[in-house]
Amino acid sequence: MLYPWQTEDWKQLAALRGRLPQALLIHGQQGIGKRDLALHFAQGLLCETPRADGQPCGSCPACHWFSQGNHPDFSVVRPEALEGGAEGDGEEGGRKKAPSKIIRMEQVRALIEAVGVGTHRAGMRVALVYPLDALQTEGANALLKTLEEPPPSTLFLLVTDRLDRVLPTILSRCRQFAAHRPAPAQALAWLEAQGVPDAQAQLALAGGAPLTALHAAEAEEMPLQRWLVGQLGAGAGFDALAAAEHLQKLPVPAMLGIVQRWTYDLLNLRLAQGVPRYFPKEGAALARCAAATDAHRLQGFLGHLAGHRRSENHPLAARLVMEAVFLDYRQLFQ
Repeated sequence: MLYPWQTEDWKQLAALRGRLPQALLIHGQQGIGKRDLALHFAQGLLCETPRADGQPCGSCPACHWFSQGNHPDFSVVRPEALEGGAEGDGEEGGRKKAPSKIIRMEQVRALIEAVGVGTHRAGMRVALVYPLDALQTEGANALLKTLEEPPPSTLFLLVTDRLDRVLPTILSRCRQFAAHRPAPAQALAWLEAQGVPDAQAQLALAGGAPLTALHAAEAEEMPLQRWLVGQLGAGAGFDALAAAEHLQKLPVPAMLGIVQRWTYDLLNLRLAQGVPRYFPKEGAALARCAAATDAHRLQGFLGHLAGHRRSENHPLAARLVMEAVFLDYRQLFQ
């Protein structure tokens, strides 16, 4: 399906149907529906009776197979952690292994083998890989070789939130497509239609990404996220070690995202004296904190956060990461 804010994106993708590249890299902010856009485009390409605008009919045999997840000319590669209901695939030391957050080399090999044979429907084959930045170096190099000598009638649809983490050699083999971020009013209207309580605050907390806001509202970690926002407002009085202990069940990426957006608001207040972008309801606390630090410290802290984000999905010790980030945050006000 398409989201209300993807109308223009779809028009641009549909215009490519007449002259498709071998690899199309869809990138943009996390939580705006890039994966769903890529899936809809793949279904439209494989549909036997597409609509005038290129959207799938939803009723032909190809659409039926696609909706059931068993179209013979469509392949998906993604980490186990993104598979529905993934619970791990074995035991290690008597404990169940957690689902992998990376795309394993075996998955890449299976994809290369699948696209190496002829199509089953005498049409085209589509392979979807997401998130592309979950590929490790070995897998990325293997995929690169296939992109350099792609099989005929095959389209690789690659999706990523982090274009900066994709190998430059892979970027050079792809046509890049930047997915549009929804307008705030459009995203807010959609969230309210989904019945999300306090949708405006949720959208601000998610950095304007409606799907991120929707998933966060349904997640059990939401009270922890709101608690963290309240603690950040304490500035120099922030108890870093106690907060790290309290937030052990909060995923590191969610923690880093909140602290990063909070710091952006602080820096904005220091430099432009503007209205907070992400936490408008916390204006008073942000103003107090901004007055107790300076732009140079805030910019340095944002640089440290960017470093932590490079390994956010597989930190060696989540609690130690939280303690380090929180202690650095408190130092902003010393």
